[in-house]
Amino acid sequence: MPFVDTNILLYAISTQPEEAEKNQKAKAILRDPDLTLSVQVLQEFYVQATRPTRADPLTHEEATALIQYWLRHRIVPLTVQVMQDALDIKKRYQTSYWDAAILAAAASSGSSELLGGTCVILATWRSAGDVKFGKPAIHLPPTSH
Repeated sequence: MPFVDTNILLYAISTQPEEAEKNQKAKAILRDPDLTLSVQVLQEFYVQATRPTRADPLTHEEATALIQYWLRHRIVPLTVQVMQDALDIKKRYQTSYWDAAILAAAASSGSSELLGGTCVILATWRSAGDVKFGKPAIHLPPTSH
């Protein structure tokens, strides 16, 4: 069950010609009924999709309607444990907190892969202790979930 990062949702709503291919790939990914998202991903989507400086901003009503639709997927809640795991990941791998929080949520969900950015797998793992980002493998501390 893949975990979807915010960029997939944003590419799915893009009307920019230079993002047409990413738009189509993102829409194809979101047709999968077995996806996992997190509350953080949905929050980030809302903020970025409705940002007034965005080339093609959504209204509050449009953004909340999409969020309501995406709630059909499995949603990882914000929890103290996910936050603590994110803090550990941030420290250990020197990532941003927000990227670490996405990884922590994905790991806690039991998802085996994280899709984002360029509509490719950003990270895969066989267990909570073995994560690969692209080619180099790194090891995450096991979560208590």
